[in-house]
Amino acid sequence: MKNPIETERLLLRELQMSDVEAMFELESNPKVHTYVGNKPITHIDQSRAYIEFVQQQYKDFGTGRWAVILKETNDFIGWSGIKFITNEINKHKNFYEIGYRFIEKHWGKGYATEAGKAFIDYAFNTMKVEAVYAYADEENEKSRSILEKLGLKYINSFEYEGEKEVWYELKKPKF
Repeated sequence: MKNPIETERLLLRELQMSDVEAMFELESNPKVHTYVGNKPITHIDQSRAYIEFVQQQYKDFGTGRWAVILKETNDFIGWSGIKFITNEINKHKNFYEIGYRFIEKHWGKGYATEAGKAFIDYAFNTMKVEAVYAYADEENEKSRSILEKLGLKYINSFEYEGEKEVWYELKKPKF
């Protein structure tokens, strides 16, 4: 297991099976899935399977989504992190993508931006990747705003799985 990352308010660590109930709370909420395919999960076993899937990504690619823990309460509030994408999206394949998803009561508090900044730093300075990408539903203005706060730049719009998406990119700064 990799060392956790600490920010001012958050502890970022690899997902553990002990996160399964909070993960179910997150992923079963239809509002959370408004811009990500409208497919909320319906059974806790789906949360277990997702955590196992992510844990396999850690083994296969050395990265994946991590739990976001609120330091003040030690509560799981969502996930964020760098995922290695092997399928083709917007003419890109085998790339690193930043993403995030939070339990609804924790929306609008800056946690996605705070975690995202830590993961951008981690991607460039620890993982030594050359670029980080992201995509979001074209209508998801809040997510797009977060990506822009993280320094990602809008590149283009495209269609993916029947949805209109926007593509963002951040290349490693050259000094």
